[in-house]
Amino acid sequence: MSQEDTQAIQALKDVALEGIKEQRRARRWGIFFKLFFVAYLLIALIALIGSGASNSKLVEHDEITAVVDINGIIMDGATASAELVNPALKEAFEHEKTKGVILRINSPGGSPVQSGIINDEIRRLKAEYKEIPVYAVVSDLCASGGYYIAVAADKIYADKASIVGSIGVRMDNFGAVELMDKLGVERRLYTAGRNKGMLDPFLPENEEQVQHVRNMLDTTHQQFISVVKQGRGDRLQNNPDIFSGLFWTGEDALKLGLIDGLGSDAYVARELIKAEEMVNFTSEKDLLERISERVETSVQSLFALDATPRTVLR
Repeated sequence: MSQEDTQAIQALKDVALEGIKEQRRARRWGIFFKLFFVAYLLIALIALIGSGASNSKLVEHDEITAVVDINGIIMDGATASAELVNPALKEAFEHEKTKGVILRINSPGGSPVQSGIINDEIRRLKAEYKEIPVYAVVSDLCASGGYYIAVAADKIYADKASIVGSIGVRMDNFGAVELMDKLGVERRLYTAGRNKGMLDPFLPENEEQVQHVRNMLDTTHQQFISVVKQGRGDRLQNNPDIFSGLFWTGEDALKLGLIDGLGSDAYVARELIKAEEMVNFTSEKDLLERISERVETSVQSLFALDATPRTVLR
């Protein structure tokens, strides 16, 4: 057999081997997607069973305490967004068996816009359903935007060790001008509009632009303070630290008038609303929506053309 024949046979063997490897990879991916689909069905089934349990509670009891959760960062597209929270609130108030509503809050804050929209909706529903009391109940954390929402309730309860407060506004940024100089890197930014590149971390600060940002933060802070005073009224102690961005334990927050008492959601439902059975009306996006949105957010972050920092209540 000639050398050329040997090389041709070897080439055919290599091609066949690669074909076998490709088939194996395809089978592995097929198994992965089948397992993923089965897992998704199981999660959907569990959610359906949970929904059925809630429906059975609605059937079994004459009166219920409706619960709406505010969990995590408050922002557009998140679970704690006005898009999801407000319809859940509306459904909770409208249900014929609802005797009281609990806003169960565990949030470090987030968007002042989203917090404000939720606060407005709670006030609107309270005016429409005057006979239904609304309680905010803090679990671990009710800070900044979370507290912005809480003050819309008639009363606020927390655990003695809960963290409450942080009535302030922040905007995050960083500066790397000296680092760029040390590395010998030159920043080249082309804009239309003399302030379009403001707050660029790789350029020296412009005091006029910094002052503009501070004015924006002060305006948002005053809006926050106004909402808190409107919600809490004369229950607030005359203490300037309340609006300084500090936060306190539930025990100290009670002394400052930031909350009305110490207690859990079960305590509020049982002792105050007098409807011990709690039914959760919180809306959640399904698993595929959450996965697709995380991927979309990651892609948008990679290709974002405008890196303007966001104002947050945190």
